[in-house]
Amino acid sequence: MDSRELTAALEREFGGTEAARRTVARQARDLADSGKIDADRGHELTIADVIENLDDAPDDRTLVERWNWWLGSLETAYGGYERFTVRFVDDGPDVNA
Repeated sequence: MDSRELTAALEREFGGTEAARRTVARQARDLADSGKIDADRGHELTIADVIENLDDAPDDRTLVERWNWWLGSLETAYGGYERFTVRFVDDGPDVNA
């Protein structure tokens, strides 16, 4: 999975901050690289899969909340997906520090 292509697709479809898009794309790439989706669902994870599943989340959710909502569904169905959830987004250095 190409993280740059996914990041661009996430921006088009859901917006969010650049840091949130990078974080979700990184987690999606790690999920794809793990082979877990392939093992559990019988196909490799694609950008289209990510966009389609995030689009199923409630409309009032942020990008990160959409990602975690989908991963929660996968966790319930198959187990072993919690490690791919987003716990925090690193927005870079604190300019006020």
